Amino acid sequence: MAQSHLGQLCCLSLDQLGQNYRRYRLPDPQAETDLVASLSRYGQLTPVVVCLREETHQILDGFKRHAAATTLGWKALGARLYEADERAAKAAIYGLNQTGRHTQEWEDAWIVHALVRDDGLTQVEVAELLGRHKSWVCRRLALVEKLAGAAREDLRLGLLSATAARSLVRLPAGNQTELLATFHRDELTAAELAGVVELLGVTSGRSQQEYILAQPRQALQQARHAGGWSWDPRLSRAGNRLSRQLGQLLDSLARMESWLRHPGRADLSAVDRRLLAGAFTRLARDAHSVAVLAEDLNGEWAPHERSDAQ
Repeated sequence: MAQSHLGQLCCLSLDQLGQNYRRYRLPDPQAETDLVASLSRYGQLTPVVVCLREETHQILDGFKRHAAATTLGWKALGARLYEADERAAKAAIYGLNQTGRHTQEWEDAWIVHALVRDDGLTQVEVAELLGRHKSWVCRRLALVEKLAGAAREDLRLGLLSATAARSLVRLPAGNQTELLATFHRDELTAAELAGVVELLGVTSGRSQQEYILAQPRQALQQARHAGGWSWDPRLSRAGNRLSRQLGQLLDSLARMESWLRHPGRADLSAVDRRLLAGAFTRLARDAHSVAVLAEDLNGEWAPHERSDAQ
């Protein structure tokens, strides 16, 4: 967002600042806590950006600053006025957050959904307004419209993580609502939720689905055993030990591949990323080494298999 589009700096009381556009941003309690410390130590370094709606200055950028200032008991914040209609205001929420902590995929999706469904723009017009490709707009619109209403509200309130919501959209809306109830009742992790989604995706019988929803952790444990963790009488003791290790490794790799394909990295803090970077470097190196050795082993075994078959 070009600085020339913004008005002069002014001081507005917290009571004058509305948060109608807060619904397009995901809750981030940790970031708000960090900002309390920053404001307390350094003061306000960046003004909030507002637009005027029905005589109320609605925040476009600076929701965490407003929350932190409220916690500190401040009475006012520095602000800049951005003159914009409803469409341009939503675009500004996206544009003003392309530096620092970018908007997350779900936040982008809500903005796209509002521009298309509430403001009547075509997907091509939204793409032009936000400076993105039409396919980018299409994917984010689908993301919101595939998510059941209850799950969408939980995501807004911070009761459902973006990673968990990404797993849920793989199910029909009715199944999402059922699984959401199970997720909250049993306090499942995002990884456990993803596993239950996998089970429901390959289960057609209603009685089986009801069992999975009633006993999700037990169903996941049984599925792991069914995937090769149990004793195989055809294998030797050494073969069974190796089979168990392979099952555990393949299960872990599948979860990591899912995480990398549908990143949960937005949930990680800067400290998390710094501390985990070395582990991912080792993962890339070791995974490549194991892949090469596994291919070599298969190459060694192939002639013996042909010989045994003859």
